[in-house]
Formats: sequence, structure tokens, C-alpha cells
Amino acid sequence: MDKVFDALAHPTRRRILELLRRGGMTAGDLAAAFDVSKPTMSGHFARLRAAGLIQGETRGTSTVYTLNLSALEEVMMGFMGRLKVGGEGDEG
Repeated sequence: MDKVFDALAHPTRRRILELLRRGGMTAGDLAAAFDVSKPTMSGHFARLRAAGLIQGETRGTSTVYTLNLSALEEVMMGFMGRLKVGGEGDEG
């Protein structure tokens, strides 16, 4: 779970996830939304992939990124479990 929190710690990576909520996007389209270099964006994509938050699929000469919704759900459930949110003994 530490890789996930590391990935979510940077505002650019959080914004990438927000953009991908609408559906898959190419690396180029995502990069165009930010004023940073291609190598910097590649690093952000790599961090998000390593955390399991996004998936990349090569289509021709482009990589299309999509959210890994099952991983996001698993992380949220694990996090909520650590906080004892929604579990037995939870007094609301």
C-alpha cells in the first residue's frame, strides 16, 4: 500500500487519475495537459503503473492508459479497514 500512497502524494499523478476517470487516454494526450517534459511524465506514469493504479496498452505507436479500477477499489477498502471505517464497532 506504500507504493499507492507514494503515487498519490504528487498532485500531477492525482490529476492524471482524475483525467482518466473519463476513459482511456494516450500518453501524449495526458502529457499535453501538463507543462512538464516527456521524461517527467513518463516517470509519473511509471509510478502510477508500479502502484497498480493505471494500466498501459500499446496501440500502434501510442500507449493508452486506463484506470485500474479493481486496484483502486482494493486500496480504498484496505485503507478504510485500517481506519476501522464501516466495520463492526464503528460508532457513527
